[in-house]
Amino acid sequence: MDYVIVGSGIYGSLVAWELAQAGAGVQVLEADQTAAGASGGIGKRGVRANGRDVRELPLMRMAYERWPSLHEELGGETGFVRCGHLQLIERDRDYLEVEARLWLQRTHGIETELLQADQVHAQEPALNPDIQAALFCPLDGVADHTATTLSAAEAARQAGADIRTGFSVAEIQQSSGRATGVITTDGEEFSADRGVILLSNSSVPHLLQASLGLYLPVWSRYPQVIITGAIPGVTLNHLIGHAHRRLAMKNGPDGSIMISGGWLGKAGPNGRGRPVTDQVAGNWQEAVAVLPGLADATIAAVQADRLESQSVDHIPIIDHAPGLDNLYYATGWSGHGWAIAPAVSRLLAEWILSGRKPEALEPFRFSRF
Repeated sequence: MDYVIVGSGIYGSLVAWELAQAGAGVQVLEADQTAAGASGGIGKRGVRANGRDVRELPLMRMAYERWPSLHEELGGETGFVRCGHLQLIERDRDYLEVEARLWLQRTHGIETELLQADQVHAQEPALNPDIQAALFCPLDGVADHTATTLSAAEAARQAGADIRTGFSVAEIQQSSGRATGVITTDGEEFSADRGVILLSNSSVPHLLQASLGLYLPVWSRYPQVIITGAIPGVTLNHLIGHAHRRLAMKNGPDGSIMISGGWLGKAGPNGRGRPVTDQVAGNWQEAVAVLPGLADATIAAVQADRLESQSVDHIPIIDHAPGLDNLYYATGWSGHGWAIAPAVSRLLAEWILSGRKPEALEPFRFSRF
């Protein structure tokens, strides 16, 4: 094979698809099942530019262009809906930053408006009346992460990529300053004539440290998601974020509300994450403070079993390994790598095929630390 990709989540599947379409031979190895990790799970996931790190805004602008037609490119469902995102402002101190953020996002080509209280409540009447204003990005939306990842994997297969699940990689093979393949935990070897690409999210730092002694300032965590029961008369018209609360909300299936925002579970005895009582309570308290109609709702489900990677500066690391220019990796998505996946995967494939690193990926190099 030309390339071995480790991981068949959204990044592994999209990069495999891009490379296979270019005529490369691609082998993808997945330790579990496709979409079993952070690229899958209940509900939908936000596709937002609003409130992002400035280094990610050029990538989000590129992703904006691909999301609406990605289902046509892949030949499979993505569930993308452009509903807009409201970054709510509830305190005077947060309002002081609004003009700067408005200017920043507009400067980077992100359509953004500042809505005053009456405009916010006209669009979202169920919100707490204390909301003072909101930054509004009308091109933001949501997508079904499980459906999109499975569609990307199937598109990669149709383009000629070989995706194998249940193959856990233990070691990167090297020779004469090049990555030459990988060895699985069962001792099976897979050779790569042109390069190895590590896109298996939270396992990437462990592989790099075990094989190269390269330490990345990245750790693993279990993000928490709450799904409410159906709430008659309470709905959201937009993806919701908040300037100071740890809170994100969106409509869920069958009249429910999906609540998240950075609250965490912890590792369970089976190697999967599980919810933590005080984290569920804290997330719920924040949600009710913003959407009072939730006070009488029930919790239908809590999920905290999808391992995610977090970098120390909250943006991803996308680079090649020192001394091994054909060993590429990406990790440390910090809970917001999903929305930029269509842009990053294409840029990463262009870099791998041409040998020229796209300028938009430069801010994510390891040497920034």
